[in-house]
Amino acid sequence: MNKKLFTQIKNEWRTNLWLIIELLVVSVVLWYIVDFFYTKISVRTLPRGFNTEHCYRIDFNYVNIKSPEFNPDINDSINAVHMRELLDRISRRPEVEAASLSQNSYPYNGSNSGIWVYYADDRDTLQNDGYVVRRWVTPDFVRVFRYTGAAGETSEQLAEMLKENKILINNDLFMYRGVELKDYAGKKFALDDTTMIHTLGAAITTPRYSDYQTWGSTVLINVLNDRQVGWCGELCIRVKPDMDHDVIENIMKDAPSQYRIGNLMVTDVVSFDDIRDNFQRLWSNQERNYYAGMGFLLFNIFLGLLGTFWFRTQQRVSEIAIRKANGATSTDIFRRLISEGLLLLVVATIPATLIDIGLSWYGYNQWFDDGYMGWVRTPATILISFALMALMIVLGILIPARRAMKIKPAVALKDE
Repeated sequence: MNKKLFTQIKNEWRTNLWLIIELLVVSVVLWYIVDFFYTKISVRTLPRGFNTEHCYRIDFNYVNIKSPEFNPDINDSINAVHMRELLDRISRRPEVEAASLSQNSYPYNGSNSGIWVYYADDRDTLQNDGYVVRRWVTPDFVRVFRYTGAAGETSEQLAEMLKENKILINNDLFMYRGVELKDYAGKKFALDDTTMIHTLGAAITTPRYSDYQTWGSTVLINVLNDRQVGWCGELCIRVKPDMDHDVIENIMKDAPSQYRIGNLMVTDVVSFDDIRDNFQRLWSNQERNYYAGMGFLLFNIFLGLLGTFWFRTQQRVSEIAIRKANGATSTDIFRRLISEGLLLLVVATIPATLIDIGLSWYGYNQWFDDGYMGWVRTPATILISFALMALMIVLGILIPARRAMKIKPAVALKDE
């Protein structure tokens, strides 16, 4: 059967050549679409390095200086005391698991402040190669957002390190040197200048800047001192999962009586689900438009490829009738037609694979995913593309072939 199959394909080489060229073009275009979806899904499923489920941001402000309720005797140091008191009161709520104050630090936040980091014992060799984002926080910040250490430290252990005034930094800070920072836990690091020396408590897993980007923020977490607490602008909480209902309404109901301290007052409570959606709206809208465009293109490829093999099979009704008249079973005919279609696909896939590899090598699709490349990506997307095309070809052959085999051979051959 194989010999006859190759002989028939060879005899019909002109028709098959055009079909192979069509399959080649379709294969490359389909690979591009599959590669797009593959990279987008891969990026979205990468670990974030933090967790914002059941988290809220409590917004606060100060009484306007022109208000009759404004107390002019309250200075910055007293404001800091009031901020600590507000944090303590919020922490004592039964539904709150952890609460923290911070400045330019919570996830999905475009506000950053930078700093330079050096290894104190080898300043000239080990220093950051790019922008390091400094996060000013109170110790329980890592508990609120469940940061974890690169060596397996829990958020509770990291919080204890911050209470000891140690710093936390990404494990990949010196990756360009082939150095994992977790091996330097307990070592001294200089910040900005040699007079600011801190002990590294632990290296943390890299927190990503957004769900749509592969690269993470190079972060240094440092503890707010008593003076800095007075000008921090963020109060974030984690709510116990079994009590995460009506949190916003309950806190705002208690705000006038329990959370009005001096000139300080709570103004709003915002879920991190909303914060994440608002921060990523541009990316999500753009991705949705791409999904719609790629989905429409994929649907057209499906219809086109299905129609090509459907039409090709319908033209061979007389051939199917002759094979049935000569004793061929339906299984034999299905196997012959499908083998022919898949063989043509294999021939077309060989040059298509070389083109796909070339496009991957030169990063043709790179801008869609911030340079996300991996050794699994190209083989996986090529195999997925091949499987999708094989499915389209089988459907394009199977359905019309079943209909053709229901026709009696004498009826099918009457015009021959």
